[in-house]
Amino acid sequence: MSAYVYGIVPLTDEDRTGFSCGNNTLDTYFLKQARQDMRRRVAACYVMVERETGQIAGYYTLSACHVYLHELSEAWRRKLPRYPIVPAVRLERLAVDLHFQGKSLAPVMLANAVSRALRSGIAANVMLVDAKDDRAAAFYEHHGFQRDPVAPLRLYAPLSALAKVLRIQ
Repeated sequence: MSAYVYGIVPLTDEDRTGFSCGNNTLDTYFLKQARQDMRRRVAACYVMVERETGQIAGYYTLSACHVYLHELSEAWRRKLPRYPIVPAVRLERLAVDLHFQGKSLAPVMLANAVSRALRSGIAANVMLVDAKDDRAAAFYEHHGFQRDPVAPLRLYAPLSALAKVLRIQ
């Protein structure tokens, strides 16, 4: 896959009507709620667009959040200041259209989300994600996230660790 075949940009007026990733919750959110959440500054939505056709290949959303220091593993806690709350970025949704699945686009979008969080200028140390199912959780684990022992579909990772795993400079 050439890096120039797709672009990742903030959602604006792209045609979303044909998008379907096969998960009704993710599809409905993207088709009916994403733009409203952007206007309300609840979430930022980014779309991966095939440059030649303008078709949306996938999307992800980011929002600000926090995690309590005691929720992180001891190894990570040792590296952080002893504030009770750690600033974080939540990757709320990540979906690839059915027509584009199998082309390894999800890792590209994940890397873009991590890079965007690191470049944002907003202090955040950790990225959180609530996986939709075990298959999604395994994807995030493969890319450096760790499952929360209390809520196994909730995963987290330091942005610096993700940058290394995803080879982001």
